[in-house]
Amino acid sequence: MNNKYIDLIDQSFDFPQPEFKLEDKTLHFHDIDLMTLVETYGAPLKFTYLPQISNNIQRAKTWFADAFKKYNYNGQYKYCYCTKSSHFKHVLDEALSNDIHIETSSAFDLDIVRALKKEGKITDKTYVLSNGFKREKYISNIAALINDGHQNCIPIIDNYEEIDLLSEEINGKFQVGIRIASEEEPKFEFYTSRLGIGYKNIVPFYKNQIHTNKKVELKMLHFFINTGIRDNAYYWNELHKCLKVYTSLKKICPTLDSLNIGGGFPIKNSLAFDFDYAYMVDEIVNQIKIVCDEEEVDTPNIFTEFGSFTVGESGGAIYKILYQKQQNDREKWNMINSSFITTLPDTWAINKRFIMLPINRWRDSYERVLLGGLTCDSDDYYNSEQHVNAIYLPKYNKDKDLYIGFFNTGAYQETIGGFGGLQHCLIPTPKHVLIQKDEDGKLSTRVFAEQQKSEDLLSILGYQAESKETNTSRAKTAELLENRI
Repeated sequence: MNNKYIDLIDQSFDFPQPEFKLEDKTLHFHDIDLMTLVETYGAPLKFTYLPQISNNIQRAKTWFADAFKKYNYNGQYKYCYCTKSSHFKHVLDEALSNDIHIETSSAFDLDIVRALKKEGKITDKTYVLSNGFKREKYISNIAALINDGHQNCIPIIDNYEEIDLLSEEINGKFQVGIRIASEEEPKFEFYTSRLGIGYKNIVPFYKNQIHTNKKVELKMLHFFINTGIRDNAYYWNELHKCLKVYTSLKKICPTLDSLNIGGGFPIKNSLAFDFDYAYMVDEIVNQIKIVCDEEEVDTPNIFTEFGSFTVGESGGAIYKILYQKQQNDREKWNMINSSFITTLPDTWAINKRFIMLPINRWRDSYERVLLGGLTCDSDDYYNSEQHVNAIYLPKYNKDKDLYIGFFNTGAYQETIGGFGGLQHCLIPTPKHVLIQKDEDGKLSTRVFAEQQKSEDLLSILGYQAESKETNTSRAKTAELLENRI
């Protein structure tokens, strides 16, 4: 009978795949023996395969280069990395080694930019596109960077006040972009994105606040929708609406020369994943050229801001199955030695699914199970993935250890999970004040914790110098692992 786990995979998917293969009865990921990784470091374990970051960047550059050549497209392509996906220094170092640019979303991002500039990883020629809703600290950090000579720092205007706020703090001329407030799919709870300025208001906004301001030049129009880049009527309709705004602006604004189509490339979340990236890039470039030719305006430089696509497929998490609980005649719960809520929060917060595979015991028979985390929260579970609302794993055996891996988890999990005190978009944890009564019943207050500072988060992210002992220990461990794998 074909009742082994390897049989299930062979019957359900094309396997092996470029990043996954079975060798010596254990799963290998990009030729890395994952059981050796577990034996070396233990589990639970998270890992980042840095070469995949460069691999995806170069793939995207090739797709756009091919499309530009095919359609004789006049313009440049600029690949930006959306830093909120993962701010860690090792991620930025790897990404920036590919001659790319970055997109920021909050004040502390600009402190990271300064740290990277000091190391020579970023230069004044690197585009720093500053998105997001901007208040005092973010405005002042953008202004400081531009005032120090980084003219390729381009704030993307998100609301009507930002032009005046930036003009007050930036000494000379500066360039800006405008973000379009895209209309959401009908299934959303709201009709229009809270980010950016509405389609109908962009041209009047340019005429009233930018054209009349001698310090400001409009360089870029920014377009992004929450559902990402998909081959469906909704995406193409929104892109065409964006292009109509772009061409209308271009006719009255000669300095406008760039279109930022944001991020949104999906990443592989199943062994059955099928997305034609090259076709989508080809068609996007084609549509932009068609509309610009029809309106008789120059084709724009194209910027993208890929975040999850850049870093997502580099990450993984490995857990050990501790125990199996049979709660009724149908449901078997395999308990992992960690928590989904804390280590893979997207599975809990937005019901996101990742590729999940056992690391070992592929030639054992399998069973249907649910996966439970260690917390006492009833939502700390994972119950579906590529097997259509079911999880199949090698049968639990208390005498045979079973390890499972979640793959392509490299985007957002650490910040949303609060790694070391990180928060999403590096928004600092606020000051915490305790209110208490004294013996006389009078109220008093005291500060329990101050608001996080930039240096607190930069230290967690790896932008502080490491000791010689740490570097030596890291090198020895890496040598040991390389020899074993």
